Amino acid sequence: MHIGRRYRLLQTLSWSRRNFLLPLVWSIAATAAYDLGKLTFLGIPTLPMSLIGIAVAFYLGFKNNASYDRLWEARKIYGAIVNASRSWAYGTRDLIGNAYEGEFTADELDAIRTEMVRRHVAWMDALRHQLRRIKSWEHTGPTVDRLRNAMVPELKEDLKEVLAPNLSKSEREAALATINPAAHLIGFQSRRLAELRAGKVIDGFAHLHLQELLQELMTQQGKAERIKNFPFPRQYATVNTFFAATFAFLVPFGLLPEFAKLAGVVEWQYLIWLTVPFATVVSWVFLTTDQIGDWSENPFEGLANDVPITSMSRGIERDILQMVGETELLPPRQPDGMISM
Repeated sequence: MHIGRRYRLLQTLSWSRRNFLLPLVWSIAATAAYDLGKLTFLGIPTLPMSLIGIAVAFYLGFKNNASYDRLWEARKIYGAIVNASRSWAYGTRDLIGNAYEGEFTADELDAIRTEMVRRHVAWMDALRHQLRRIKSWEHTGPTVDRLRNAMVPELKEDLKEVLAPNLSKSEREAALATINPAAHLIGFQSRRLAELRAGKVIDGFAHLHLQELLQELMTQQGKAERIKNFPFPRQYATVNTFFAATFAFLVPFGLLPEFAKLAGVVEWQYLIWLTVPFATVVSWVFLTTDQIGDWSENPFEGLANDVPITSMSRGIERDILQMVGETELLPPRQPDGMISM
């Protein structure tokens, strides 16, 4: 996501340039037809234009609120994953031990704790790779794909190699052979907890507490998958764009009679050409508002308005590995051009 203080004006004009240039050209053509071609019947009264504008504005507000809700829910999901991950790390650190005077040494217990935490790191890596898979309704195209390939590590990483430092070969191969590796890694954690309980490494309380944390992680994974795998309803997204484009098409014809009247009052016929900048700005506002909603619908697609799940996962990884005594940590993911994925 973009982590600067705000988009600069030139940046905003760059990503919304079509919303400015097309209405500019259309406004010039409409004004020329009205003024130079004397096609004054093209003018539209103010009242119907106002009604259309109000209706489109309400619809834009609905779409943008719904899109923002999807984006903010995705951020809350990863906030919950951060909390549950830390709880998992100190839970495994403090609750895994010789619950019933078992025969495990301190080094063996440390190895078990590290194993459980590293498997959790593998789960986060598998989940972020699954969430970065491009869906048919997400944005694609030469420019978008070039930006995504430059910003998103998951598109350049081999998941098998990413999982290798944190999983045994057998678990890695078993997970990658499934449809949903992340879900199966949580299943591996649950099975391991049952083995530790049977081996008297943890007691019933520890088993129950850690199992509840796994259920919480699975819940958050399911919520993230719901957003990823179910698009913003296409009927709302499509019709809203049509409405905004229709209004932008009509804007010059609604302003031309008003500026024509003003030109007659001040006796300066060229004043009617003020329709061009005003119609362009009004259309730009409506079309850009629609574009903002459109580009906020899919918070895991790997573009500048996404939730930065890659850098967040690395931050969690560093935190929880430190909790179990690891000192050699991967560096944090640094923002690239104020973009953090």
